[in-house]
Amino acid sequence: MARKMGIIRTFAVALVFAVGINAAVAAAGKISITDKANLQATMQRHISDRLVDGAYLHLKKETGKVRKLYAVAAHPTILQVGEFFVLCSDFRDKNGKTANIDFYIARDSNRYVIFRAVVDDRRQLGLFRKSNR
Repeated sequence: MARKMGIIRTFAVALVFAVGINAAVAAAGKISITDKANLQATMQRHISDRLVDGAYLHLKKETGKVRKLYAVAAHPTILQVGEFFVLCSDFRDKNGKTANIDFYIARDSNRYVIFRAVVDDRRQLGLFRKSNR
């Protein structure tokens, strides 16, 4: 019975992974491979350029406190919203609490520029998508 549950669990994880990859490809279907690579590189460069002692600093507007976040994994999904793009990455603080950062990106001639990074506020992404279709 335990072996059967392990096989079912493995299959379920593989299925979720496959669906996630397909959703990422569908969301970024009109974006060339070169642009996808450049968008990911833009996000990674933005993150690494802003590290302070290995942490991405986030000023919490509600409390005024600075939260130190450490990169965990970039998501493969690239959303195109009108002429803009949104990429996201997972971070954790020193206590292991997760944080999701959405990076808003615009094309500027032959390069990409991050014009906004939003921590743990998917509501803002919904508003952005509605107003930039």
